[in-house]
Amino acid sequence: MFRPGNPMPSADHTATGAVGEEREEHGQPRPEEEYAPSRPTAAERARTLVEGNASAVLVIPGLDLAEQHLMMPVERVVEAEGDVLLLFPPDSPAVRAATHAEDDELTAVLEITDVAPVAVPHRIRGRAWVAGWLTKARDRTRPGWLRLEIGEGSVDDLWGAEHVEPDEFAAARPDPLAVHEAELLQHLASAHDDQLSWLCALVDDGTGRCPAADDAVPLALDRYGLRMRFAGRGGGFDARFEFPVPVAGIDDLRRSMHALFDAAHAARQDGPDA
Repeated sequence: MFRPGNPMPSADHTATGAVGEEREEHGQPRPEEEYAPSRPTAAERARTLVEGNASAVLVIPGLDLAEQHLMMPVERVVEAEGDVLLLFPPDSPAVRAATHAEDDELTAVLEITDVAPVAVPHRIRGRAWVAGWLTKARDRTRPGWLRLEIGEGSVDDLWGAEHVEPDEFAAARPDPLAVHEAELLQHLASAHDDQLSWLCALVDDGTGRCPAADDAVPLALDRYGLRMRFAGRGGGFDARFEFPVPVAGIDDLRRSMHALFDAAHAARQDGPDA
């Protein structure tokens, strides 16, 4: 039922300094026994995408594919027990299918595609799928609401591909920075491009020098850290920089970013070319 995504893998580089240490291996941190970084769980990543601004389409097996462009929900809400509420125009194919099914089980898959909000090659950062049974949300007075009772889930993103159980999805909470991420990344890219380029000084390619990087773009941001995409004459690579502690909001993020930039600036001063 699930279709794997294909986010760009990361090269093998180490981000070091006061902000922590992590090596990227094709988008994956080192094995847990070697280093256990703070990171969002698969359920948290899936729920963040389901509740966020990423594009979504509802797929109902047997429905005419020509109508899929009409299957993009206007609103998405995750209830406390983990059911996903989806709002469609009352005359949409999804509402017609759920109404026609009545007591029959109508299976459906909500497909989420996460695209980086900044200009960068390979902009698809990941995909998530939640599948289950679709019914009309009879407890909603506004017409067009449907309920998707989750039976299984999956996420395939810059962290890797993982399965998500329904109870894990229900217990998870979206990342607190997700609602602001697009704006924050765009601000970093436009107003702090010089400081972002400093971060390459925290990357170790095994020679003690930063790999050649002509371009530095902020790719993803969550409460645990910042992921960058560097590009240069020798190719491109991703590197992730952890915050000293997970951030809870914008004020925490501001302090953590200052600490990150300070560490990068100090590494530049102390580097082999200093």
